Amino acid sequence: VEKKAAAESKSFAVNMFKGQIATAQVFPFPKALNDEQEQFLRELVGPVSKFFEEVNDPAKNDSLEKVEDHTMEGLKEMGAFGLQVPADLGGLGLSNTQYARLVEIVGAHDLGVGITLGAHQSIGFKGILLFGNKAQKEKYLPKLASGEHIAAFCLTEPASGSDAASIKTTAVLSPCGKFYTMNGSKIWISNGGIAEIFTVFAKTPMKDPKTGETTDKITAFIVERSFGGVTSGPPEKKMGIKASNTAEVYFDDVRVPADCVLGEVGGGFKVAMNILNNGRFGMAAALSGTMKSVIIKAVDHAANRTQFGNKIHTYGAIQEKIARMTMLQYVTESMAYMISGNMDSGAAEFQIEAAISKIFASEAAWTVADESIQVMGGMGFMKDPGVERVMRDLRIFRIFEGTNDILRLFVALNGFQAGLSTGLTLQGSIHPELAQSGDLVCELMERFDPSDEQFVLKRVADCAIDLYAMVVVLSRASRSLGQGHPSAQHEKMLCDTWCVEVRPLMPDSCFSVRRNGGVVDNSGVLTNTKLAFSISMDGCLEKRARLHPSLRACWR
Repeated sequence: VEKKAAAESKSFAVNMFKGQIATAQVFPFPKALNDEQEQFLRELVGPVSKFFEEVNDPAKNDSLEKVEDHTMEGLKEMGAFGLQVPADLGGLGLSNTQYARLVEIVGAHDLGVGITLGAHQSIGFKGILLFGNKAQKEKYLPKLASGEHIAAFCLTEPASGSDAASIKTTAVLSPCGKFYTMNGSKIWISNGGIAEIFTVFAKTPMKDPKTGETTDKITAFIVERSFGGVTSGPPEKKMGIKASNTAEVYFDDVRVPADCVLGEVGGGFKVAMNILNNGRFGMAAALSGTMKSVIIKAVDHAANRTQFGNKIHTYGAIQEKIARMTMLQYVTESMAYMISGNMDSGAAEFQIEAAISKIFASEAAWTVADESIQVMGGMGFMKDPGVERVMRDLRIFRIFEGTNDILRLFVALNGFQAGLSTGLTLQGSIHPELAQSGDLVCELMERFDPSDEQFVLKRVADCAIDLYAMVVVLSRASRSLGQGHPSAQHEKMLCDTWCVEVRPLMPDSCFSVRRNGGVVDNSGVLTNTKLAFSISMDGCLEKRARLHPSLRACWR
């Protein structure tokens, strides 16, 4: 039988592993909102920002280890629990780009609240949106969108973390075929103690019609607490995101109606992976907001703190930190809106890009928070400024929704495809002023050969992450230059500095690099003092507002 040829992928990341440049999804930078969507988003941003500035108290939530009741009610009134639920089912019907913008605001103010909302809709009931049938959507989504019911995603077990296939929870079909009996437990479940609706993954015995053998396959179920037999443990005591509820959930002889199967029987692994892949861009968006908020605190401190007769922002060591933090935030923000824009434009393949964004964002945010504390000195170590709380909250992001270690393997293994191309070019796709940075990307693409590195997957993944980071900022800065945005030259400086800085840091295991008058020394320290000075001065003195990637107008 003749095999069908694999469909040509439009994913930049997939083609990157072939040594090819597929520009369709990265150039130009996606503009996914129409005029009506953009106007609706503008109308939402103001009230949401005001709510988090004036109503929500992140320090108190952290101290109480719960989101205050009046905050939860306010979020429900704003529709924050059903951002992407269709309007005819009670939600706001937002696109991925609109969702990313609002999540960014939440991340800038309170990651504990962010996890409560994200665990509910980014993964909690996302399976119903993606795989639910008409009856399931009509039954569950209205109350989930209103916040009357809270949702949770139940995959992790005491003996099953990254290895999802090893779960022990079972669901056995009754002889009459009308219900499944579920037994097992799930651990560290966000919203586990307050949820009414659970997306639960369990092993179901299935008979092979050809061989007659019975094997266990993972199936996804919608489980209601009201079914009976569903209980929760006490809230876990955590290092960070204390405001969010985390608890163990137990299923003891729970009778789950057969019509609560989500997707196909035995298709649970596909459901789980699609839910996680679909939601990862939101983490990058949230953490870009987090980074922006802590950078503002560090910059304000540096601009007002005097030591040795000068404001500390005038010193090179501080300028370097601010420049690096600014670049990390810019890259993360660019990744988030590149991916959300692609998803809104109908891209079918984005799983590698989404995993890259989760890895990059979680590690960049940790670095930015750490460096912000360093810039602020002893003040940063105190509770009142709130950066120490952010630091505690951030630690979990490198662990949940796929540990960064496992996701690096995911990136490399899913990207491996033999065959390299030569003569790559980005001419015609990017602005002429960015030609030099574009040439750097092409040079690295030609040198990037994963076929020889199958036993060093982590380092290969790091190559892919760095390359994708370069491309997204190249695309975004190119758009700003081409459209004459006020922040265009500032973005060009960020892009050029990032691309030149990353080039010598690409792992030697992927390729050898000849440095031409390097801008970065062997330790990765930014040594171009003029660029560091310019980037940090833009932040400290001009409070420069870059064009937000989701809109045409410039927002702070």
